[in-house]
Amino acid sequence: MKKSSIILLYIAFLGLSTSVALIPTDSYIVGDGHSIDFKSKDPSGSFKEMGGDIEFDENNMDACKFNLKIEVSSISTGNGMQNKKAQTEEWFNAKKYPQIKFKSTKVEKKGSEYNITGELMMKGVTKTVTIPATVAGSGSKLTFKGTFSVNRMDYKIGKKSDVVADVMKINFSVPAVKK
Repeated sequence: MKKSSIILLYIAFLGLSTSVALIPTDSYIVGDGHSIDFKSKDPSGSFKEMGGDIEFDENNMDACKFNLKIEVSSISTGNGMQNKKAQTEEWFNAKKYPQIKFKSTKVEKKGSEYNITGELMMKGVTKTVTIPATVAGSGSKLTFKGTFSVNRMDYKIGKKSDVVADVMKINFSVPAVKK
């Protein structure tokens, strides 16, 4: 094979592999009707305000990205005094850290579920977590749902106590609407 043929073959292969990588994923924003609930013996509640961007293509996991933000001030425990206390410096320190943030670094499909690995930041502390999720819907609207646990002590939220559990169970449902 001539040298020029090898070069043309290489350029064609490079172009094909680059074009596959450039196929755009679907872009979504967090839609209305989301829920982020936390449960323990005490307290339990939810965060009412959430936003963010999602890039998702079930056929291209490498292109999937989640960039989500939860407003700490939207915490709702059903008790006004607890809501205010949760925003103090001892707990979430909402003045200094107004948002809980999650930014994915890897998305993997495991059967009918997805493992979304990323950096979860609360109260200035960032930890790598893997969040299991299912996806329902198609086209212009998807909904991601799942359950995982977070140890609040890892994020310096509150002090060790016999009254408040260290581990919080998080249930989420995040509708994603195509941009």
